[in-house]
Amino acid sequence: MGRSCSAQVRRRPREEMQRSARRWVVKVGSSLLMNREGGLHHERMADLLGQILLLHAQGIQIILVSSGAVGIGEKRLGWDQRPVDLASRQAAASVGQAALMHSYEQILQEISGAGSPALHCGQVLLTHEELCNRSRYLNVRSTLGTLLDHGVLPIVNENDAISYRPIQLGDNDTLAALVSNLWDADLMVLLTDQEGFYDADPRENPDARLLSEVMAGDPRMEAMAGSGGSAVGTGGMLAKVRAAARATRSGTSTVIASGHRKGVLLQLAAGEPAGTFLHARFQPLAARKRWLSDHLRVKGTLHIDSGAEIALLEQGASLLRVGVVGQEGNFRRGDLVSCQGPKGEEIARGLVNLDAEVLQRCRGKRSEELDGDPGCLEGTVIHRDNLVLTPKPLSEPGKGTPEEKPFLGRPQEDW
Repeated sequence: MGRSCSAQVRRRPREEMQRSARRWVVKVGSSLLMNREGGLHHERMADLLGQILLLHAQGIQIILVSSGAVGIGEKRLGWDQRPVDLASRQAAASVGQAALMHSYEQILQEISGAGSPALHCGQVLLTHEELCNRSRYLNVRSTLGTLLDHGVLPIVNENDAISYRPIQLGDNDTLAALVSNLWDADLMVLLTDQEGFYDADPRENPDARLLSEVMAGDPRMEAMAGSGGSAVGTGGMLAKVRAAARATRSGTSTVIASGHRKGVLLQLAAGEPAGTFLHARFQPLAARKRWLSDHLRVKGTLHIDSGAEIALLEQGASLLRVGVVGQEGNFRRGDLVSCQGPKGEEIARGLVNLDAEVLQRCRGKRSEELDGDPGCLEGTVIHRDNLVLTPKPLSEPGKGTPEEKPFLGRPQEDW
């Protein structure tokens, strides 16, 4: 088993991939949903939902990941500035989420065609806790599937009314990627206030070029993306780049496009080159491995020797206690931990079979060296079925095999 976790994907034309995509996750940011006065932009919401109705008629299933709750709540509560304290932000999210869902449902009923079944929406609020617990994760997947089977538009958001730092997902670009992996989406569309992904910040560099196609996970993209977000959002282009790299684990390709562009979703469904297309890098991981890779936080770190590193990367083996030379964190059996090789880089993550205090006593030791310690009977620290390799970064320009060289596509003007 190679470090890439699976075989490289042969790139199909973006036009073909867009036209054939049947399962979409669409994320819309706060800057698109809110008007200049801080209220909801009903015309833009109606345009977005109208496109979704037309895509439904084409047999395309869509999950909508929607921002905007905190900003709308602040407006409803009469606040001029975003509060600093957690309780106030949570209160704003609670008020704003109710207003947001009311508007979505009301607009859907207004624009549904006469004589056709009305499309309803259903709210799904998530935290990291729902996605890192296996049974909750599967229940979320089941709920989303049932909503879609009944012709309901699921609208997903982070549960900001109760979320706090240890269980926060952070931004809705990341949430969209996690939902894409959970649902096996074909396409993730991140709508923003920019035309797509540029090779420099277009707000600061008038010579910045809009790229048509790139490879998700290319390390140069993060350098180009920067870290700036909008005045009302929590993400930015960097968050979108990282979300696209995460979504490749389910084989999901990504489009970053402007939500201001008229009919942008319909254009994408028709195969038109709107925005920037980020090709998925790998064949999809197995569902359980994908769930493991989507844990955003680990409870500890295991330092392993070179022999264990080779066994994990090249032989598809389990991690045994004899290969563990150091550890950090107060983890418990069943927690997710990171595995770092001799060079200090993460090579894998997995569910550990031993509590930290037990592993402390028996790591690096063979059975005959344990003096019958009853807590150390388990020789496998992480079983290979509960372990996923960390994807290897794409090579720097000019290095690696032809299949692994970074791919930055044509600039927009060369279409």
